Parts: sequence; structure tokens; C-alpha cells
Amino acid sequence: MDFQETDEQIMLRQSAAGIAAGFGHDWFVRKARADERSDELWQALARQGFIGVNTPEAYGGGGMGISELAIVCEEMAAAGCPLLLLLVSPAICASIIARHGSDEQKDRWLPQMASGAIKMAFAITEPDAGTNSHNLRTELRREGDRYLLSGQKVFISAVEDADAVLVVARLRGQDGKLARPCMCIVDTDAPGFAREVIPMPFMGPDRQWQLFFDRVALEPERLIGGEQGGLAAVFDGLNPERIILAAFANGAGRRALDKASAYAAERAVWGVPVGAHQGVAHPLAKAKIELELARLMTQKAAAMQDAGAPGTGEAANFAKYAAAEAGIHCVDVALQAHGGNGFTLEYGVSELWWSARLLRTAPVSAEMILNYVAQHSLGLPKSY
Repeated sequence: MDFQETDEQIMLRQSAAGIAAGFGHDWFVRKARADERSDELWQALARQGFIGVNTPEAYGGGGMGISELAIVCEEMAAAGCPLLLLLVSPAICASIIARHGSDEQKDRWLPQMASGAIKMAFAITEPDAGTNSHNLRTELRREGDRYLLSGQKVFISAVEDADAVLVVARLRGQDGKLARPCMCIVDTDAPGFAREVIPMPFMGPDRQWQLFFDRVALEPERLIGGEQGGLAAVFDGLNPERIILAAFANGAGRRALDKASAYAAERAVWGVPVGAHQGVAHPLAKAKIELELARLMTQKAAAMQDAGAPGTGEAANFAKYAAAEAGIHCVDVALQAHGGNGFTLEYGVSELWWSARLLRTAPVSAEMILNYVAQHSLGLPKSY
């Protein structure tokens, strides 16, 4: 990998930052408080081809990779307007379909996803399964020439904007037992599909949902990877998910430190700016170092994902953990540098807390990443 971004990546970053600056955090907050969608920003990104930047050129995309999508997502977060749809639709769903879909499925879905005309959410988490994907209970049952989907999902992002949802379920075999996971595409207006919003503290216009499937009928062509999809196919979407979430955390950290540095350089107490005092400056400097290390790990994980390199899962977990912790620390020291002003809405720092703190827990917790590293990176006995 090259530690310097290419000219093309630099231009992409500048262009994405310019689009994001035209909307910004105030717009993002207004949309969230009015319970309105973020369509304008999505369409602006789509017009520049940024929605499909990681989709193969053969299907109308940019032919780049997760590295470039991570750049776009970091700039959205740095400007205060991250879109979870960028995570679930192009990063997770398009990656899975591009790698595991049939030619017909790729032709059907990828061009419209790359253009932004179709938005797709991703549903794996269940109330009783948590991070144990082997314990999923949402099921597909074959009935004649179709499948029936039944079950429940929880904490599913941005369904209000989605045209379809890529659902991870388990096939119930002729013997009545649930087999390995597989994936199916469900239209959000399909009969038998219902949803219920989960009230959450402010994070943005994207909502979290519970989904309910009551014998939703699906044609065989709605199964991605067929009946034998398996967890390996699922993780071809989850590794990009971890990388893009790391990019969001990095962007949030940048925004927090930019605000804190500007405030500390201007806010004068006892005749000098508070940033002249090491008690304020050193915590900010330490957070900056942690953030840049996290950005570097995110860059490495994205490069490995794009190259199809072995060990991508490990690198993606490293990046997600490091970026989540760095993002949280950046917001925390920014709050402290602002003193009481950090908790007011006027300065826009406290609003960063919930989205930053979330990433220590979701979509995979810090503890589960540490379990992974202990077992797979250090060779220690499995602890769960």
C-alpha cells in the first residue's frame, strides 16, 4: 500500500468535502429534528457518482474500492452529516451482491444501486441472537416454487429510506432443522413485512428499526448466493461495514478536534488562550495522535479489502476498534476543552457524543473484537 493518497483520491476527498460543506451539521440537525429524510445530500452524492464509487464499472459504478468509499464517508462525518445509507447500501449490500450475486442479480440491482436510484438496507441482528450469528432464528422455508420468510430483526439502520432490505436468514430444511445462513432481498412494501421505529437519542436523520416478517413470499431469484450462501458470504459485507464505520468515527474525531482546537486558540482566560496551557493542549495532542493512528489502520484495512488480501477480517476489526476509541476520545477531550460551553447546543460538540459512543458498541462490540483478537491474532483459547 502507498501511504500517500493518489491524485485521484485527493480530488475525490476534496470534491466530497465540498459537497458535504454545502449541507453541513446544521442542515443535518434540522432534518433529524423535523423527522425528514436526507434525500438532497444523497442525490448530490449520486450526481457525482460517489454512491457507486466502489461498484464495478461494468454495472455503472466507479470501479474503485472501499478505500475510496471510506474517503467519501470520512468527509461526510467530518462535515457533520454522516449518512448511514452509505454504509448499508453501497458498502455492505452492493459488496455482497457484486461478489455473490448471479449475473442476472447483478444486472438487476447493481446499476440502480450505483446510481443511487435504489437504496438497500441490511438486516442481520436479532433480539435473541445479538452477535451470535449462528443463533439466528429468522427463517426461510421452501414452499413449492417460492420461499416464505418469517422472523424478526432489530437495530436495522435507515429502513425509512430503503427500497429493499438484504436479510440474513436461515433455511429450514425438509428435516425441520435450521441450516446455514443465507441472504434474500425483500422489498420494503412486500406483503407481510412490517417495521417499528426504535426511539433513540439524537444521532441524525437515519433511524433504527425493528423489522417483522410474516410469511413474506420470495421468488428464488431473491436469494443471493442461493441456499448455500453461508456466513462467508455475509462477512464479505461485514468487513466493509467495519471499515466504513471506522471512517465515520475518524471523521467525527476530526470534527471534534477541529472545533476544540479553534475554541482553545480563541478562548482567552487570564490574558492568554486556554490552548496555551498544557492541561488543555496535551489532551488534544494525544487525541490527535490516536486519531491519526486509527486513520492509518483504516487505510490499511481498506487497501487489504480492495486487494482481496488474507487477514482482511483481522485488519477491519483493528480499524473499527481503534477508530471507535479514538473518535470517543476526541469528542471527550473536545467537550472538556470547551468547558461548560461544550454541553450547549450552540457549540455543536455535545451532539457528537451519541454517534461517537455508539461505535464502541455497534455493530460489533469492543469486547467481541477483543475476543476475536485474543483468539485469532494471539492464539489464545476461545473465551465464549
